[in-house]
Formats: sequence, C-alpha cells, structure tokens
Amino acid sequence: MSSPKSRKNKASPPHKPTPGKAVAETAPRGFAVPDMGALAVNLLQAATLGQKAARQLMNADDSAGSADRSLHDLQRVGRTLAAVAGSYLRNPAKIVEAQLSFWQGYMNLAGSMTRRFLLGEDVPPVASPSRSDKRFRDPDWQENIVFDLMKQSYLLAGKWLTERVRAAEGVDPHTREQADFYVRQIANAISPSNFVFTNPEILRTTLASNGENLVAGMERLLEDIERGHGHIDIQQTDMSAFTLGVNVATTPGKVVFQNELMQLIQYEPTTEKVHKRPLVIFPPWINKYYILDLTPEKSFIKHAVDKGYTVFIASWVNPDAKLALKTFEDYMTQGVYAALDAVEQATGETEVNAVGYCIGGTLLACALAHMAARGDARIKSATFLVAQMDFTEAGELKVFIDEEQIADIERQMHQEGGYLKGSTMASTFNMLRSNDLIWNYVVNNYLLGREPMPFDILFWNADATRLPSAMHVGYLRECYLENKLAEGRMVLGGETLDLHKVKVPVYLQSSREDHISPYNSVYKATKLFGGPVRFICAGSGHIAGVINPPALNKYNHWLNDNLPATAAEWIEGATDHKGSWWPDWEQWLSEKSGPMVPARKPGSGKLKVLEDAPGSYVLVKSED
Repeated sequence: MSSPKSRKNKASPPHKPTPGKAVAETAPRGFAVPDMGALAVNLLQAATLGQKAARQLMNADDSAGSADRSLHDLQRVGRTLAAVAGSYLRNPAKIVEAQLSFWQGYMNLAGSMTRRFLLGEDVPPVASPSRSDKRFRDPDWQENIVFDLMKQSYLLAGKWLTERVRAAEGVDPHTREQADFYVRQIANAISPSNFVFTNPEILRTTLASNGENLVAGMERLLEDIERGHGHIDIQQTDMSAFTLGVNVATTPGKVVFQNELMQLIQYEPTTEKVHKRPLVIFPPWINKYYILDLTPEKSFIKHAVDKGYTVFIASWVNPDAKLALKTFEDYMTQGVYAALDAVEQATGETEVNAVGYCIGGTLLACALAHMAARGDARIKSATFLVAQMDFTEAGELKVFIDEEQIADIERQMHQEGGYLKGSTMASTFNMLRSNDLIWNYVVNNYLLGREPMPFDILFWNADATRLPSAMHVGYLRECYLENKLAEGRMVLGGETLDLHKVKVPVYLQSSREDHISPYNSVYKATKLFGGPVRFICAGSGHIAGVINPPALNKYNHWLNDNLPATAAEWIEGATDHKGSWWPDWEQWLSEKSGPMVPARKPGSGKLKVLEDAPGSYVLVKSED
C-alpha cells in the first residue's frame, strides 16, 4: 500500500492499497482533517471487506465437534466466573467493600482530571500501565486528556476486577487461577487500544491516510482467514523474510541418523581441536529445534561449536496420525537412548554431556532417572534450559489443565486423527501473552494496516508442530496434573523414576519473566537431584532469556552458589550480573568435557551422512 498522502484542498479519489506495501509506519502528530469524500469511500470499502471476513468466519467450521468444544469452553468460563460472583453474593459486606473500592478509585480519577483540566496542574496518574505494557506508549495516551482519561478508566476497571477475583473467599485455588486468567483475557480484549476511535495512533493514521489503513487491514484479515482455512491465522512476522537453511538454521552440519521420531544432526567443527566429550541437545518438540540455531549471531549451537564442542541435536518429527500412539516413553527410547547410541557410533565416545530445553529437559530428566535405575552412566552432566521437573507451581498453563479439560483435549485429538493441531498449541501459548502476541498484531496488521516486521523468533514461533495424542495426554496428566516425576511415582520403561538417584552434575537455567516455566517452578528441581546442582536465573522470558548471546550485551542474569529452601530466598541472596549467562555455563561445562582432541567431522565415524542440515524433518509444516 502506498504511503498516506498529505491532505490537499480539492478532493482526491480514494486509494486502494497495493498488495505487499503498507501505510506509513508513523502518522504525523496531531489529528489532520481528512479528505471527507476519500475517507467515506475507504470506510465503506473497509466495512464491506470486514463483512466478508465475518461471513467467512461464521461459515468456517460448523462441525458438531467444533460447536460442542466452543460451547464447553463458554460453559467453563461461565461456571468459573459464577463461582467467583457467588462468593460475593454469599457475603453482602464484601459487595459493599468492593463497591466502595470501585467508586473510590473513580472519585480519585475524577478529582485528578478536574485539577488537570480546570487548574492546569501537572498531576500524577491515578492508574499507570506496567513497564512491560506496550499498549499505551503513544504520547497522546499521556498528553491528551481525553485519551488519558480513557486509559486510566480502563486500567482502574481492570485492576478492580482482578483484585475482586483474588480477594474472593471460598473459591478453590484452581478456580481462582482460571477466573483470574479469564478476567484478564476479557480485559485485554476490550482495551481502548484495540479500537479505532479510542486509540490515538489508529485515529491519527486513519485521518491522515483517509482510511487507507483500514482497507489494507481488512485485506490482510481476509488473507489471514484464507490462509487459516476459515480461521484467523494472524501473522506475527513477515514469514517470507526467512528460509530454513538460508538465513535461519544455517550452522553447517549433517544428518547422521534418523528414525521415525527424530533426525540427529552432527555439526561441522570450526576449531582444530574439540573437547573429547560430545554435547547432545534435546530441544522441545513443541515447535522446532532451530530456536537454538536462529541467525548466526543468535545461534546457541554455533556458539557451542565455536567453543570447541562436537555438537549433536535431535530434530524431532512433525507427527501425523501414523504416530498418534507414540508415548512419552517412546520419545525417551527413540529419542534420548537412540541419540546416545548414534553418538557413540559417530564418534566412538561412550560418555557425553546433555542439554534439555523445556519439555526436552523434562524428557532428559526422565531418561537420567531411568538410566540411574539401570546403571547406565553414559551422560556425565546435564544442562536444563527452562525445564520443569516439579509441576506444583507450573505457571499459567495449569489454567488449561484439569481432568475435564484433558478429557476434552483427548476427544478433540481423536476427532482430528490422533494428534493435537499445531495451531491449537500455538493459540494456547499466544493467550498466555495475549497483549503482545494477539492484540498487538490485531492493532498493527488490521487497524494500522501495516505489515508485521521480520523477526526470527516469531518466525520460529509460527512454525508450529503437531503432538501425538498418547504422548500429549500422558505428559499433561502425569506431569502437570499428578506431578508423578517429582514425587517419584512415574514409571517409564519398566522403571520407577527417582531423580534423587541422578548423581551427575546439573546446571539449571531459569528465566525471571518466564510465563511457561516460572523460575520458582524450575528452582524446585534443585531439591530433587542427588548430585551437585548449579542454578542460575536469566533476565527476560522463556525464549529471549535462553537465546541471549554475549555479543548482544542484553539483559542480565543472577548468580548465587547457595541453594536455600525457596526461589524467593535464592533471588534475594543472588548477585546481578549484566549480559548473557552463556559464559557462566560454558565455564561450568568445559570443566566436565574432557581434554581436547582432534576435531571430528560428520560422516568420519561409523555413521554415514544422510543429508545436509537442517534436514528434512524440520521442513514439514503442520498445515492444519
């Protein structure tokens, strides 16, 4: 779409956006008087496109199964919020207290705005967004009294609602967590930042471009619905900007082994000498392995290779109905055990160091306990990246996990062929940060009419994977719901898993702002392993906290050699260090990696090269 034209004295014809272009990235400050004729025509066109999009959404999926799931979801939300409301109805004094709190907040706001408007005072805000809230960064949210009033009114209402949920009496913890989550989702959806006439940036852009932004946005909405086969597949980044093996997942390597669950990639050495002990990485199979091999300057894998490690990584299959019955145990035997056997064939080494990321770390912990039970000592150290072993405080994902919801997921996967759609899991994770990962792009793509910016992490995030039903249900039930691994009750491969029997050195990395694996949840593993444990906490979240190369000089990390009873005590006694945690880990790992030996090239051992990295498994799209 062309850039917005400056207003002229005579009317100009409405401008139809050109595919592939966007309105100007920023509209000039101030609210321009538009060309009313052009604005009217573009608004009509945008409305027509919006109606077409609405019809496509309404007609998209009228299957009985889909309708039943939607109804169950609405009923669950209704029951949850009714339970909170009921706690107040049973206690009239709490209703009065809540009403007083509500009106006190708005009386304070009215007084503040009166002093600002009539007396011209520079008054502090009654309600302010959090530092991480990007919705209200446009200057007019602060400088324009009308938009400031809308913003503060909204923030007061949202805060009041969440406080009422958290103060409700006689509500069980799981119901309270669900209600808190639902209320925040509703509040996020109705934010004034999400609407044309209540968001100053959208309003300025609409007036400056005579509504061209809305036409472009509705065209993008229709494209997203078409790509999503009748559902909104919102684009978080320019997907055409990245190609696997070209500008992401580019670290040179070879696939040297594969089975029906994974391909094993061995990377080309970049140093003449390497540590004797190979490094084997087990990434999550929710999304794909190349989160650890994004652009070269961000690549965890390239960093390890350049530090003199022989690096292997499992590239998991994107499963279909044929693999529906694969279990968590299968991922252990055909993943961890198969990789260890393959590494020995490729290098001749029987001892390795291992890394597990997120669910890949949970799998690694299970494998270590299984190996300990059988006297298998091939793994000599284990690094866990934002991985949970104790799920009692497993964060907001637990909102989606109880027997009723697991049964619903199981029925859904059965109806869809024996696997969880990649889009379903992606939607769940997006909801955990809906302001950043949903509404931010609704505003940018559909209301401002802009193309999303190229961003490698969001490209990876959109490259979702399916999950086998047997594995997924077993993992949710045994880990999240029943916490069997932490309690020593999980059985895999005929062995009862006891993490206390795992004596190898352990490096536990967590991230301070992680919403998927909260650092306090990761910390609980310090009390589960039987050997020496080093725990560190990185700045940022589940992805950026891990993918933080030293050269970028971003974020920080906390170190504390002591392991007190709780994560809160640990962080209180920790020292804050600027920059990446990778050097601390590399120093820890190098001491456990043996002497330097001549570098090993893929294919030089008993395993022959099957294909170049990144391999073929990672190229399979979910295409739900």
